[in-house]
Amino acid sequence: MAVSTSITTTGPSLALSEEQQMIQQAARDFAQREIVPIAAEHDESGEFPLNTIKKMGELGFMGIEIPEDYGGAGMDTISYVLAMVEIAKADVSHSTIMSVNNSLFCHGIYKFGTEEQKQRFLVPVASGEKIGAYSLTEPMSGSDAGTMKSRAVLSEDGSHYIINGTKSWVTSGPVADFIVLFTITEPEKGHKGITAFLIDTTQPGFVRGKKEPKLGIRASATSEIRFEDYKAPVDSVLGEPGKGFKIAMTVLDAGRIGIASQALGLAEAAYEATVKYAREREAFGQPIGSFQMTQQKIADMKTRIEASRMLIYNAALAKMRNAETGERYTTQASMAKLFASETAMFVTHAAVQIHGGMGYSKELPIERYFRDAKITEIYEGTSEIQRLVIARNELGLR
Repeated sequence: MAVSTSITTTGPSLALSEEQQMIQQAARDFAQREIVPIAAEHDESGEFPLNTIKKMGELGFMGIEIPEDYGGAGMDTISYVLAMVEIAKADVSHSTIMSVNNSLFCHGIYKFGTEEQKQRFLVPVASGEKIGAYSLTEPMSGSDAGTMKSRAVLSEDGSHYIINGTKSWVTSGPVADFIVLFTITEPEKGHKGITAFLIDTTQPGFVRGKKEPKLGIRASATSEIRFEDYKAPVDSVLGEPGKGFKIAMTVLDAGRIGIASQALGLAEAAYEATVKYAREREAFGQPIGSFQMTQQKIADMKTRIEASRMLIYNAALAKMRNAETGERYTTQASMAKLFASETAMFVTHAAVQIHGGMGYSKELPIERYFRDAKITEIYEGTSEIQRLVIARNELGLR
């Protein structure tokens, strides 16, 4: 379903289009009906929620911005934000899988892939038939991508690259059918020698490594992956050789909008639960919401949530303009991700405090919200990296 409209100003408020409201409601209904009842169980077991992820694919949530011709829902970035918020309110693990699929995998192939690559890799992932992943980080290479140790060497006959090395912290790594891989093809050039490849995980030489035992987002499977003389045909290069770092950073701009939306949904869930609790829980003969220190926390939580929403909408609109003007939206995406992720941590911390002992108990989802919030300040660029990106862009030090 193609959408030509975005949010429009109507006086002091922002109005969503009919199509945007439809996907928001569809995501909300699905999340509350299908995800909420299983979220705690999957968090406890760490089991990947394959059944609900497949259902999300059938509803169009795994390729929201991808045109229908390529298996997606053909909607806009605001629609993606709205759906992400609703899924994250139910469970951050589900929203993590959804975010990687949409932003880091589908967006990159749609923007940089050939027609043949789109048909083979994009269509099945955007439609939810297959699961996509993104692999940039290595055990000793995180924010400094130019120091990665993995290598792709062109064969003597020039028909394929031979890839060797270990990648780490690959979201959906244990289950992914296809992966966008970033590795070094020209070591002497540092980050300018990075090339992006489209990896079929069924091929020889691809090995799934240990699954990470994480603090939060436990149902979102994360693992190491290894390449042992993996043969990647030259037509599996995404974009051009040596342009991988540019592709990775461009894709991360989109990814940061997804993580900001995830953080917003999580903050909203914690906030709504806290307001309800503050109205019902009594101490010293009155609801704890009547105490000024509780009210201060509620006010700060709400204000940061609404500020995050505006930053996210601003970044989403900038991404939509990018399709027409080509103008980067790096700063807007970094500001949204920085503020929303720190808001998620702030709000969930306050939620635990207001709930007291019950906030620390697994009987309520508050402690899960708190554990899940921390990762939003780390992955797809730490808060420290976001501040560097914003400052350097403002100072003209790109």
